[in-house]
Amino acid sequence: QVQLVESGGGLVQAGGSLRLSCTASGSILSINVMGWYRQAPGKERELVANIHSGGWTRYLDSVKGRFTISRDNSKNTVYLQMNTLKPEDTAVYYCNHRGLSPGPDYGYDYWGQGTQVTVSS
Repeated sequence: QVQLVESGGGLVQAGGSLRLSCTASGSILSINVMGWYRQAPGKERELVANIHSGGWTRYLDSVKGRFTISRDNSKNTVYLQMNTLKPEDTAVYYCNHRGLSPGPDYGYDYWGQGTQVTVSS
């Protein structure tokens, strides 16, 4: 099993910045994808950004150029630097880990508890 611990959420004004972090522990597969999803009230959960252990990244179109995902493989930690935040970024952000190495957890999603990000106008 993989446990994910998130931090960095909070309340900021529009145009401000936050950095989310998520540290994975447990039975971590060396090849994996970690990232962030978000869910706003009344909306479906959506992928914000993720990053492969090899470095490839993927972003939600609306956050491209504003958010940057990175990871420290030695610490099993993924970061989401969120700049130029907008009120529409307000949501609960969930860390995600998906193992891609051969094994019983291949393709299985693990989730953090979520951290609230609120952007005021």
